[in-house]
Amino acid sequence: MEEERIRDIERIQIEHLRELDSEELHVEEVDRESSDDDDAHDRGFGGASGSREPTFNVGLASLHTYLGEVEDTYHRFSFLDGGAMFTLPLFYLEGVVLFPEATLPLRVIEPYYIAAVERALRQADASYTIGVLHVYNDTDSEESRFATTGTTAEIRKFQRLEDGSLNVVTRGRQRFHLRSRWMGAENVPCGEIQIIQEDLPLRTPRDAVGRLAPLRNLRIANASQAKQHFHRDENEDSDAMSEESFEGDLSLAERSLHRSALLSYGSDIVDESTSSDYDESPCRSEFHSGRSILNSSLGSSRSIEDVRSDSALVRDGEKLNADRQPCRGLGWRKDSMRRLREVPRSYWPYWVYRMYDSYCLAQKLADMWKQIVRSPSVDGLVNKPDLLSFHIASKIPVSESTRQELLEIDGTSYRLRREIELLGSFDCIRCKGCETLIARRSNMLVMSSEGPLGAYVNPHGYVHEIITLYKANGLAFIGNPVTEYSWFPGYAWTIAYCGTCRHQLGWRFTATNKKLKPRTFYGIRSSQVADEMH
Repeated sequence: MEEERIRDIERIQIEHLRELDSEELHVEEVDRESSDDDDAHDRGFGGASGSREPTFNVGLASLHTYLGEVEDTYHRFSFLDGGAMFTLPLFYLEGVVLFPEATLPLRVIEPYYIAAVERALRQADASYTIGVLHVYNDTDSEESRFATTGTTAEIRKFQRLEDGSLNVVTRGRQRFHLRSRWMGAENVPCGEIQIIQEDLPLRTPRDAVGRLAPLRNLRIANASQAKQHFHRDENEDSDAMSEESFEGDLSLAERSLHRSALLSYGSDIVDESTSSDYDESPCRSEFHSGRSILNSSLGSSRSIEDVRSDSALVRDGEKLNADRQPCRGLGWRKDSMRRLREVPRSYWPYWVYRMYDSYCLAQKLADMWKQIVRSPSVDGLVNKPDLLSFHIASKIPVSESTRQELLEIDGTSYRLRREIELLGSFDCIRCKGCETLIARRSNMLVMSSEGPLGAYVNPHGYVHEIITLYKANGLAFIGNPVTEYSWFPGYAWTIAYCGTCRHQLGWRFTATNKKLKPRTFYGIRSSQVADEMH
């Protein structure tokens, strides 16, 4: 049913494409010094501040209609087991970093790559699957280097042309480590790969911050309720620890800091049955406990270095307590107890847990993406942090080396944290050759349903990942606009070079009829973008 719905959508989009082809060709040259009104109108297509939508159907670009009639293989292979070893034909691609669930079009011309695709179609293990690895030039030795972390790609669409070449559309599936590589029969690039076992996104990385039950699970009304409660917790989570056993494993100084951390989050260790002398005990007891810890440390056989270290820790804990508001008032007491029941009774404050909570990080990343890029929406992936991390990594408009770095990160929470950092610091798009400022983050434009960055292949078989922009500076253009093999139906392309260092940066796309908006936009190759994006 889902496949039929997708085919219906594609049929409608192809009809739209034919309507565009029937329009009279009229290439409109756009002055770079366009009016403020034009800029304000175009800004609505990509920036976070715009509200108008483009007339161009962004779903057309993701169909890769320039490849012609490419037939669906109707083959959807199940996921390969994590840690399993396979031998796959390999594609080494320069300027491309493939992520799971990302689309990769291929124009296969070289005989050895044609043989690689044919082998993938008939292999028994991991059929219809190839391995994709990023190739880059080492700036020091000026030699080509091969990444050792890549992504399997499943062949979704396939078409053999009269000249023997192939048009292929693939979909990224799973990350892998390259163990060895060689040239097989017919010079087919082959490699032994090991599928990476992805971690499961967790609310709390217990192995990193301690295995503790929340305090609300430990609160009891009487002894019998306590027994039943702890018995139930044992069945639900055998790793849960009591507060007493946890504190028993800490040093004296660590125990003091543990209690101070709870206090710092408004979670003082106070019995709810405390009477009117409440104002006297909770905060003061922490200072006295700190002094007693220091005294007991001095009286023990521990080394001077340990004592000095513990003393510094205790002073930090006392300072943390001293900075808090005085422990006065019934309202403060009730609020403290309520917040105490909501936080884990652990050595670290609750905000530390949130720093590595995959779901909290996913929500934060989705909110940032919505503010910066606006579309396509990623709200549906918030409850799937692992998929969201790969989705954003495949769309974030950064350099290819930064994208390879994201691919190599093991751990969903760590990848999400890095993407949040990149989105927060990313502001400028600069030429890799001379650091000339080409555009800013606010100039991004979404011209594909897959986002502001996508992969496209030219007639010669070179795959380019481009960042689409509604405005770009410092470019020089060579040649007349060409409509043939345009990645964006209804637009003609012109080669764009850096006006300073003359490196080919990408293309300018100009509307071929007056109905299309935006009238002009730019595609900058991610392989020509500098790593420094501040």
